[in-house]
Amino acid sequence: MNRRLFTFVGGDAGNWRVVSTNTVIGDPLPEVQKLQIVAGSDFPTEPPGWLLRGITSNERYVIREEKNQLLDKQQGLGRPEASFAALIPIRKTASWWALTQDERRTILEEHSQHIKIGLHYLPAIARRLHHCRDLSENEPFDFITWFEFAPAHEAEFNQLVDKLRTSEEWKYVDREIDFRLVLDGC
Repeated sequence: MNRRLFTFVGGDAGNWRVVSTNTVIGDPLPEVQKLQIVAGSDFPTEPPGWLLRGITSNERYVIREEKNQLLDKQQGLGRPEASFAALIPIRKTASWWALTQDERRTILEEHSQHIKIGLHYLPAIARRLHHCRDLSENEPFDFITWFEFAPAHEAEFNQLVDKLRTSEEWKYVDREIDFRLVLDGC
């Protein structure tokens, strides 16, 4: 089993209840009531709504100091108090992918301060980034980010995404959907 592959299944089953869906830019996905996260390649072939696939990988734009800070501050997923979540799939433009790695790093951190902004909200907000392009260029999104946080940190999470969406980096986003979720039973 590939422990780096994750499938997000939107439909009428799963332990996360969708409380809101906001299509920020681009085409929406069909409305769903629940979300199931499946690790590995064992997922339904005909989901009731949609499925999004991504694979975890190394951090591609961090320098050593930033990686160390992330490792020191980042909390794991699945903390008992983290009953709120957000699933944010994003696709970037062809012009983003035409840039070199160092040009993307310059936009991401030197201009947009993506990593610095994220570090400010750790450890309250945990996240895991999934790369979709590593599976296929035909995936509907390039990245899927999964966030978990306690209800008390919802305002901080909103500040985090607001700051990122106003950065230079987000000029390269041509599809983004923001799903907000609550763990069933909470």
